[in-house]
Amino acid sequence: MKSVYTLADLRDWANATRDCVPPLRLAVIGDPVAHSKSPQMHNPALAAAGIDAAYTRLHILPGEVEECIRLLPGAGFIGINCTIPHKGSVLAAVNQPDETARRAGGVNTVIVQPDGTTAGTSTDGGGFSRAVRESFGVGLAELRVLVLGAGGGAGRAVAMQCAAENCVSLTLANRTVEKLPSLASEIGSFYPADRVSLAGDDSLAAAALGADLVVNCTAVGMKADDPSPLPASMIAARHLVYDTIYVGHRTPLLRAADEAGSRGANGLAMLLHQGALSFERWFSRPAPLEVMRAGLLGQSPSL
Repeated sequence: MKSVYTLADLRDWANATRDCVPPLRLAVIGDPVAHSKSPQMHNPALAAAGIDAAYTRLHILPGEVEECIRLLPGAGFIGINCTIPHKGSVLAAVNQPDETARRAGGVNTVIVQPDGTTAGTSTDGGGFSRAVRESFGVGLAELRVLVLGAGGGAGRAVAMQCAAENCVSLTLANRTVEKLPSLASEIGSFYPADRVSLAGDDSLAAAALGADLVVNCTAVGMKADDPSPLPASMIAARHLVYDTIYVGHRTPLLRAADEAGSRGANGLAMLLHQGALSFERWFSRPAPLEVMRAGLLGQSPSL
């Protein structure tokens, strides 16, 4: 069994995976994808649930997404997850994207249906919501939320989820403020427009002052020597700080939160709950959450 497969493998999946037991019927697609922790979360869950299937990685290039989705039913797939940069392309490629995916602007979970068609949803927002409640013991509906990097990707999904759960107020922040009005307009179609604010670099301090929960959806913090996407001087002890980045080091934003005495959490719980929601969509049963958590952390689950 290889750690990463390609579109060429998918075109001849039966031969490419003929020695794999259990059969590879689930995967995460991305470019790059070798770093993905999803297999170490899903494979223990599949084993614990007694499901005769395994989960792998597929390295799919941007121009290969449509063919990849088309090949899944014939290759015997149950479904796939999608990561950067394919979520938007998969939204256009699946037969039946749902409203959650449309609002999020992308698909991160594909379900291969019994008739061979493909359905698409996004568990990004739902995973974020569950992660916030797990990390801080409070729901989005009780919070004033500031989303850093709301212009696209995870930021859009997070903003949509906060609005869908009727958060107290929602501030969208992005380095390129021009990207925000259209998103605010979309959100205003189902959430009170007077509770949505926009913020650029010059208004971040005021935005932070009026927020309970600060969420980083930018890529700033992937490197340990990155600056904090929100200056430490703007973080107070009362803030809850959620960084969607999950890396081995404490991100600059979370270090700033530590210095301010505020509570902070990284994106590992969001990844866990995204994966659990995907599992639930594929198999119509509760996910073995603690088994998945142990897999992500590289631990042996207690069963």
